Amino acid sequence: MEKMDKNFGKKIGFAGCKNVTKDCIENLIEGGYRINNLITLSPEQGERFQVAGYMDLKKFADENNIGVYYPEKYSLKSEKDQKEIKKAGLDLLICMGWQRLIPKWLLEGLSIGACGMHGSSEPLPKGRGRSPMNWSLIEGKKRFLTHLFFYDERVDSGDIIGVKEFDINYFDTAETLHYKNRICLNRLLLQHLPKILDKTIEVTSQSKEGATYYPKRTPKDGIINWKETTENIYNLIRAVTKPFPGAFSFLG
Repeated sequence: MEKMDKNFGKKIGFAGCKNVTKDCIENLIEGGYRINNLITLSPEQGERFQVAGYMDLKKFADENNIGVYYPEKYSLKSEKDQKEIKKAGLDLLICMGWQRLIPKWLLEGLSIGACGMHGSSEPLPKGRGRSPMNWSLIEGKKRFLTHLFFYDERVDSGDIIGVKEFDINYFDTAETLHYKNRICLNRLLLQHLPKILDKTIEVTSQSKEGATYYPKRTPKDGIINWKETTENIYNLIRAVTKPFPGAFSFLG
């Protein structure tokens, strides 16, 4: 009996350079999907762009017969990047562990589109922007929502494919939130990918009002202000632990 083509004849690519990228690819391969290409960063690029939690995925991709492309520019906007990525003929690009917007030329060239994940403690459009897991812990939030959504040219503003919610408990850290988020993300992908690929997926547009944006965090933001409350200091420490540089202070 001929095996069913879960890809529906579509070419699936990934963009990412973190453990979540590897985890999602493994999840889909185990689910019977073929991943054709991976846009990722070389170790030198990962260091240059200071990617927190960077993972070299070349060996993993080779072992799974996934074509690898190291872009000339992280933005994917060089002529070489356009030429090489277009050669792959991708229909769907899944962006996990990729900290850049997807350029217009690539969005328009995908027959299905590009999708990715954004989490926040409130339903989108609240909580767009950078480092939402860290900010949710810093602010002492009690829940986190994993959104799977289609990309557009703006920040975290595309149509929502699906959402899963989980609790943030008092002992959670950035590391445990990443783990919980990956579980939800993998479930969302397996649940919705069939209808994404055959273009029957129903999506929900985000509200055009009430959007909020988290700012970027850097390692220096981990400094402890001892004038803060014990709870606020504790929340900062657990928000910037692994895979991030951590909280710190000075003596003297």
